[in-house]
Amino acid sequence: MAIGTKDKLPKRRIKNSSPKPARGKRRATPWGAWLVLEEKPKWKVKRIEVNPGHRLSYQRHSRRQEHWVIVQGEALVTIDGREILLKSGEWVDIPKGAWHRIANTGRELLVYIEVQQGDYLGEDDIERGQDDYGRS
Repeated sequence: MAIGTKDKLPKRRIKNSSPKPARGKRRATPWGAWLVLEEKPKWKVKRIEVNPGHRLSYQRHSRRQEHWVIVQGEALVTIDGREILLKSGEWVDIPKGAWHRIANTGRELLVYIEVQQGDYLGEDDIERGQDDYGRS
């Protein structure tokens, strides 16, 4: 697991970058919402919103790893039982097979960008260990 802040990231200039339209529709969930911004065969980028006081299920993936960048709000991230507080501009890597969850412990909407990488990125590559909303 790696954790970082925006101050420790290398500065890079991207030439000819322009905003791209969202690739999918916004999907509501019991804890907030998510939207796929870009998807290719071995990677996917999502914008994820978590409502104040809510959290995602404690889960793991067998075929992908994830990189989360907090862009708004504060998050309590749990990885294999270890809790980490993150704020806007900070990031964390979730290794393939690690149990993980993110919770919004703040008063404002939590927004983070999730980059998935792996040989399979389907929504069914989720094993839930605990879920506040009764999903399995």
